[in-house]
Amino acid sequence: MTDKQLEEGKKRLEKDAFARYLDIKITEIKPGYASATLKITPDLLNGEGLTHGGAIFSLADMVFAAASNSHGTVALALNVNISFLKATRDGAVLTAVAREESLTRKTGLYRLEVRDESGELVALAEGLAYRRG
Repeated sequence: MTDKQLEEGKKRLEKDAFARYLDIKITEIKPGYASATLKITPDLLNGEGLTHGGAIFSLADMVFAAASNSHGTVALALNVNISFLKATRDGAVLTAVAREESLTRKTGLYRLEVRDESGELVALAEGLAYRRG
């Protein structure tokens, strides 16, 4: 993959209206890897005052999309499984990382980790992508 392809992929992800609405910031993309951050605001809390699982999932999904599309081939999610391990609250800064575990001509498997500002694991997920080609 060329630098131009990586830059085009990043620009495509920056057009993601939902990620922009949540204010998810992509911090790095390289082949088979991506990272992003999300600052938790009152709008992202559930009825218990904790970070909504949907916000955490959306952050994980964004790095999954970035990493799985980082090879210049359009990739679409087939399945994502997530486990929520730690609660966070308003003001937390979450960082998600996607790492490629397996890549074939038609699929890609990714490990997704979401951590808080102290580095503690908040959620762990696995994403399977279908690669068009």
